[in-house]
Amino acid sequence: MFRTSAVTVAVLAGVLLGGALPAAAAPAPPSIPYSYLAGLAAQAVSPGQAPPGADDWSCRPTSAHPDPVILLHGFVSTGALTWQTLSPLLAGHGYCVFTLDYGVDPVTGVGGLGRIDDSADQLADFIGRVRSATGAARVDLVGHSEGATMPFAYLARHDGVEHAVRRYVSLAALDRGTTQDGLAPLIRAALAVPGVGAPVTEHCGPCSELLAGSQFLVDLDPHGWRYPDIAFTNIVTRDDEIATPYTTGLLDGPNVTNIVVQERCPADHADHLELPSDPVATALVLTALDPDHPATPTCRAVLPVVGPPPALS
Repeated sequence: MFRTSAVTVAVLAGVLLGGALPAAAAPAPPSIPYSYLAGLAAQAVSPGQAPPGADDWSCRPTSAHPDPVILLHGFVSTGALTWQTLSPLLAGHGYCVFTLDYGVDPVTGVGGLGRIDDSADQLADFIGRVRSATGAARVDLVGHSEGATMPFAYLARHDGVEHAVRRYVSLAALDRGTTQDGLAPLIRAALAVPGVGAPVTEHCGPCSELLAGSQFLVDLDPHGWRYPDIAFTNIVTRDDEIATPYTTGLLDGPNVTNIVVQERCPADHADHLELPSDPVATALVLTALDPDHPATPTCRAVLPVVGPPPALS
């Protein structure tokens, strides 16, 4: 029920037309694309395939990077659409990288549509599988959009006992919900119409759960300070057209670092979809995962969805 641009509609159409296949490990490409368009192309050519560098279940963490990284896509998305940049980038830096397509609609293969609590349970199972396969005691999480907020439901339901997460990096999170540029009350009213809300939320739990002021988010009340053993990094963009206001992805706490991309690079106009592929944001993710070896972001012009103009790539 989120407001969508023509680009978002095209994304969904590409996923639906492409179908879904079981994810398989994919080799890292010779060069890394810094554009969301790479995700669209990957989904069109190899729907359902894991992004490059991800899901190598024989991977064993090194002493330099002892925690496997789990990448979590957002609302109405897949790992293939979201992680064509960060997955090979992290793998190239020596991380064991895994992706989870959660909340998948069984008909379309589109992810991020199940009830968030159900998705959190899927994440708990997946973390257990990754820890078992790699021998790692803890993991790091990197999420985008819904995938940056859903782990709070996991933490509330599971990690208070397991303590399985060391670092939690969010990109354009929806921790306080989205106002949809002021349309949230109208969407909420539409979902309250008899015969409308139940069918929608049955197939799209987040359509109501991620609206600003939803009872789900009031009850979840995401805060980093609740989990003092986890280092939180929240990365947002002022040009976000879906997570509105963009400050919905910023949190308080002594173990929380908040970063606005434009404060590091005013020429960077990455939007909600482009953020996981953005040159500055991805460098910030590398730093968040390994603060002892900070990456230096290169400030350059970045366009929404497209990324750096071709001549500047």
